[in-house]
Amino acid sequence: MHSTMKQFAAILLALSLALAAPAQTNLTAAATNLNVRAMSLQDCLQEALAHNFDIQVQRLNPEIAHYNLRAAYGGYDPALNFSGQHQFNVQPGGFTSQGIPYPPSTSRADSFNSGINGTTPWGLQYGFTGNAGETTALGTPSLDRSSAGQIEMSLTQPLLKDLWIDSTRLTIRLDKNLLKSAVQGLRLQMITSITAVETAYYELVFALDNVGVEKEALNLAQTQLDQDNQRVQIGTLAILDVQQDEAQVAQSQANLIAAQYTLVLDQNTLKNLLTDTNYLRWHDTDIQPTSPLIAPPQSFDLQESWRRGMTERPDLLQAQLTVENQGIQLKFDRNQIFPQLNLIGTYGFNGAGGAFDTTFNQFNQGNAPFYSYGAQLSVPLSNIGARNTYKSAKVTLQQYLLQLKQLEQNVMVEIDNAVKEAQSDYQAVQASRQARIYAEAALDAEQKKYAVGKSTTFTVLQLQNNLTAARSQEIRALANYNEALATLAQQEGSTLERNNINVQAK
Repeated sequence: MHSTMKQFAAILLALSLALAAPAQTNLTAAATNLNVRAMSLQDCLQEALAHNFDIQVQRLNPEIAHYNLRAAYGGYDPALNFSGQHQFNVQPGGFTSQGIPYPPSTSRADSFNSGINGTTPWGLQYGFTGNAGETTALGTPSLDRSSAGQIEMSLTQPLLKDLWIDSTRLTIRLDKNLLKSAVQGLRLQMITSITAVETAYYELVFALDNVGVEKEALNLAQTQLDQDNQRVQIGTLAILDVQQDEAQVAQSQANLIAAQYTLVLDQNTLKNLLTDTNYLRWHDTDIQPTSPLIAPPQSFDLQESWRRGMTERPDLLQAQLTVENQGIQLKFDRNQIFPQLNLIGTYGFNGAGGAFDTTFNQFNQGNAPFYSYGAQLSVPLSNIGARNTYKSAKVTLQQYLLQLKQLEQNVMVEIDNAVKEAQSDYQAVQASRQARIYAEAALDAEQKKYAVGKSTTFTVLQLQNNLTAARSQEIRALANYNEALATLAQQEGSTLERNNINVQAK
């Protein structure tokens, strides 16, 4: 039985050494080829702000929204138009009803039209037009020629429909809020990405420290094995105890391999958040965190956190802008219910003469004026479309308000949970630190008892495992606490302020 257990332990040890040696050799070789780059958390955040793909994509949205807003102002651009036309006409000769013959006639005509028209921000439609034409009868002794034209200014002012808001003003006001929403969307993405970088950074620090913990555990196990081998040689210890040591060494090696693999994965997770270029450039870089895991005391004020969340959460601010935009849409839809009542007026001058220059001179003299004024009224008989559009907009606004209230409630719950999690994680840091101190003391005491023959190998190995677990739990608690602080800032919407980052949308 003892021989079988010894063989099994030997096989397990050999297998573990075979697995560990190549892994450690490969990691060492890889580390030799890597470009070590020491980076603090702020270094990683700056790198992510400049190169994170998600942030770069989102950063373009405010620029797009800005161009859309500028395009909306194109509704006030005046339009200039000009046209010219030449006509040639031959009328055949014939006989009148009295049988009197008349000869054929030939004429030509030239006409020109030009104008500029547009709309003002208060809905007034204006137009300035001018036209002139000249007709010449060819083949006559005197080349009969005549010219006529007019210049005119026309104005149309809505008094009901389209008075306080029209489609152009609607688009402009909506696009202004969409620009604000795009900026908040950029803030939201930056907060999300920064929180992801912080979490990845703390996970990398934990993984790196955990590798150190597992190495220390392997050293403890190996030291215990070496000492017990010496005791077996001098006959003060049974071979079965050494087999327990060998199993402990093999398990420690397996744990170290797993910790090293986790470290590689956490390296890649952080690298993916920092680069927008060829990944190979970062693949050969070994990021060495310089910001340690610490747990400074921090006071938590739930009321202050709620205040921040209500005023700084980008998704909440976006929802408020959505409600505001729907209110603007509702105002427009209500205005469209009214009849179309417009004041209209025109004023201008006529001109006539034998040629263009005579007509233009009369324009300058202004001795042939004309004008008109009046009103136009257009009333839809049922107006079913506008009325139901308005009713739909009212219900939609109610829906958006309910969604906003629901989001506000969710934000308060999320912040409350985040505060409690941070408080709990801080307490866990204190408890795990004490547990590690007690585990170190317990192992030290047990090793002293074991040295004088008052303890067993099993007990010592068990306390070694307890110490390794306590050390790992302590750094895990530190990482959890720092990640909880990052999550709390994310829920408050204060991540950018916490990291001294200003959003500047171009």
